[in-house]
Amino acid sequence: RAGKSALMNLYVFKRYTNSYKATIGADFLIRDVTLDGKKVTMQVWDTAGTERFQSLGSVLYRGTDCCILVFDVTSEASFRALDGWRKEFLLQADPRDPDSFPFVVIGNKVDLSSSREVSTECAENWCEAHKLSYIETSVKEALNVEEAFRDCVRLSLKRLKSKDQPVAQSDHIQISPGDAKPQEPCACS
Repeated sequence: RAGKSALMNLYVFKRYTNSYKATIGADFLIRDVTLDGKKVTMQVWDTAGTERFQSLGSVLYRGTDCCILVFDVTSEASFRALDGWRKEFLLQADPRDPDSFPFVVIGNKVDLSSSREVSTECAENWCEAHKLSYIETSVKEALNVEEAFRDCVRLSLKRLKSKDQPVAQSDHIQISPGDAKPQEPCACS
């Protein structure tokens, strides 16, 4: 329950709902974005954060230009699961250059500061060590949601430009699960 679906719905439809409905399999929405004079049609995929749907990954992830990993700042277990989800995504997507594949890590629910278990510093340090972009959001307060997706578009365009491919050839931007069982211990408490 990192808030992936709520994040996606706020970004695409500009509306927030606090009701929770688990994603079954995968869902996707489309939004047109103009960034630096370029119009990009984003296909934003929301994949289920449960292990039983991981087999869908290879079909959904191939051709993705950027992956957003979302965790709940009020759940250390959610944060600890990031590395497992990152590795699983790279395994399933099988990008040509996994070391430079763009990820945006989103620490969501920063409005719940009194329940926070993962500090900004801890998340920033982890992302810096893995060379990943990091931003904190609050879907409830609509804080940094646009910025997070713009960061994803920027990284996607940069990646496509470096591969000398027109943007129209590949326009998926993926939101991957950030909820899972912990994969490794965290030294951020």
